[in-house]
Amino acid sequence: MQPFPVLPASTRIRRRTVLVTSADRSFRQRLTQVLAGLRWQVREAEGGAEAWAQAEGAAPEAMIVDSWLPDLDLSEFLSDFREQFPEVDLVTAAGSVSEESPRGPYRQELLYALRHSQETDTAAWNSAPAAASLDPLAERGQPSPQTESSTTTAAGSPPRPIPIPILSTAPRSSSKTIPIRPSQTVPGAEAGSGEPLPELVGNAACMLEVSRRVRLVAPRMTSVLIEGPTGSGKELVAEALHRLSTRSRKPFVAINCAAIPEALLEAELFGHTRGAFTGAVQGRTGRIEAADGGTLFLDEIGEMPLGLQSKLLRFVECGELQRVGDNETVKVDVRIIAATHRPLALHAQNGGFRSDLYYRLAVFLIRTPALAEHAEDLTLLVDHFLRQLGREAPLKRVDEWAMAKLAAHDWPGNVRELEHVLERAVILAGENPVLTSREIDFGLSVN
Repeated sequence: MQPFPVLPASTRIRRRTVLVTSADRSFRQRLTQVLAGLRWQVREAEGGAEAWAQAEGAAPEAMIVDSWLPDLDLSEFLSDFREQFPEVDLVTAAGSVSEESPRGPYRQELLYALRHSQETDTAAWNSAPAAASLDPLAERGQPSPQTESSTTTAAGSPPRPIPIPILSTAPRSSSKTIPIRPSQTVPGAEAGSGEPLPELVGNAACMLEVSRRVRLVAPRMTSVLIEGPTGSGKELVAEALHRLSTRSRKPFVAINCAAIPEALLEAELFGHTRGAFTGAVQGRTGRIEAADGGTLFLDEIGEMPLGLQSKLLRFVECGELQRVGDNETVKVDVRIIAATHRPLALHAQNGGFRSDLYYRLAVFLIRTPALAEHAEDLTLLVDHFLRQLGREAPLKRVDEWAMAKLAAHDWPGNVRELEHVLERAVILAGENPVLTSREIDFGLSVN
């Protein structure tokens, strides 16, 4: 491919701004690198809602949008975006352009950057046939053969470090296909599609089942109960449910029912008026009311006192709440997602939890598995957490002995324990770019 012609100096004085919107982190990075070389100022967004918010702050000259958005329907988003920001030049990742948006003077630069970033990707980046047929630019180059270094070592020599592969924060299968939302009508990509959600790292069958159930129920108003051991990612599931729902532009409000004293939990949930109790020098809006229009996440719902459960039950039934110290009721529209590490059905049978509230919360059940149940995802999880830790320090790698030590552990604290073990190992390694078994310490893990 011929190099893109260098623009005259008079044209390159002002740095134009382009917004790259994609849930695929590696694609955003490739495209950003090419655009920066063309003297574009690049802003990134992981989804449609984030892109909209950035454009409202300062509209860019152009926007490149992926062929799939994790939170919004692509066609609806593009239609609304054109109407709200008619001056922005829109280009999709498939290479098609919007005839309704202005043809910017730099569109050829955008198309060049898009083509170049796609040709440097050695995988089948987008498998959606509808998107691939929009424009010849959607066609990918032939995958280049991967050159892997031999893993065999000489007898008696120390094992070589295992390099962490370059993966996006949303691990995908080997074909690297983009997950499709239920609202899209791509053949073979129904709501039960076996692709992991970006928030849920893992390709094990039990993790794919969690992603499948999230996709099925997310567009509905149905109450969801998430059950799973401590540290297994229940809040991540709740955030995914909110992101994929029609309420994604509204607040996601979380409250840990076990972390707030019983005497304050009612006021924290329902709010209070001035003088309602000692220390209430001014009124305050409760968490439920703050989530109006969005999603309320009640973490560790099994720890909620029985007296407060009855008040929550009334709100769940009628959608009305009464602030502490107030006689007036307030109508609030929220979707409730609850989570617990307890077997709540058994807890309700034993009288430790109101059965009527349980049946209203557990309309749809999602279970997050313990790490021991998807141990085959350990390498993906190690990669994910080391990349997160690499944002604040040089990226580390693990050697064979360290990985073997991690694989032999039973992980009573689940994924959260793994995150803490790796964070501690990175600190102990100091300037050493390789994590060895010496730095892998389980003694101080927080379960």
